[in-house]
Amino acid sequence: MTARIVVVGSANLDLVVAAPALPRPGETVLGGEFTTVPGGKGANQAVAAARAGGHVGFVGAVGDDDFARPQRDNLVAAGVDVSRLRTVPGPSGVALIAVDEQAENLIVVAPGANAALTDLSAEDLTAVAGADVLLCQLEIPVETVAQAAAAGTFTVLNAAPARQLPAGVLSTVDLLVVNEGEAEVLAQAGDLLDLVPRVVTTLGARGAAYADRAGLRLEVAAPKVRAVDTTAAGDAFTGALAVAWAEGRPVEEAVRWACAAGAVCATRPGASSSLPTRAEIEAAL
Repeated sequence: MTARIVVVGSANLDLVVAAPALPRPGETVLGGEFTTVPGGKGANQAVAAARAGGHVGFVGAVGDDDFARPQRDNLVAAGVDVSRLRTVPGPSGVALIAVDEQAENLIVVAPGANAALTDLSAEDLTAVAGADVLLCQLEIPVETVAQAAAAGTFTVLNAAPARQLPAGVLSTVDLLVVNEGEAEVLAQAGDLLDLVPRVVTTLGARGAAYADRAGLRLEVAAPKVRAVDTTAAGDAFTGALAVAWAEGRPVEEAVRWACAAGAVCATRPGASSSLPTRAEIEAAL
């Protein structure tokens, strides 16, 4: 069975500079190579899910500037259906990224067209309702996430960037994916399992942990790799997890598969260009 995934999320053009170390406040660091790479959490996760073997549709927005074409072309090249990708007046989303020699990064996002992704159409919601899994993030308006999730499709929310969320939004989420920092932010509103039925917490090089209301608790180790750039590792993890879940894999196998995707991604520079194929994920296991 081919997993049907619809991603409602952001698309950015990443402006990336390699540097020996990340700058501290007020400090200027002389960097190295500069590259432009299609990215955005939504687009990255759509590409990740498509490369992992899913049939993926993307609901998003780009601007009417020169940054829009590489974003659209990148999705199409990965086999993502972009029929629900709208063009709006103004600039596309942009992310400014610095990556140091330890593969740590610093990211600032200018949402641009992503902020205009509001009022999902009947056609958008029909696409969501026809999917096995809806995948969302928080680089678009929270109200849009809530509208998509209300369609009743099994909803995976990657709660990044970290922010407080209305309880009504979390009540529509079936599976929450967070890193440790994002988990801390959301936990200010209460125990995460009181807010959502299932939680996956990514642990970087250590792998990931899973917990649900039925009492299942497990921790899965990630394959050992030499990290080069961790920018899109979380997106690789989440996209692969959505595919594994839609395929009906057992929980531990799904999380292990996602950990492998994130590990492979971290061995290569860039965002969308580093996202692994299904064969590469299997080989890492």
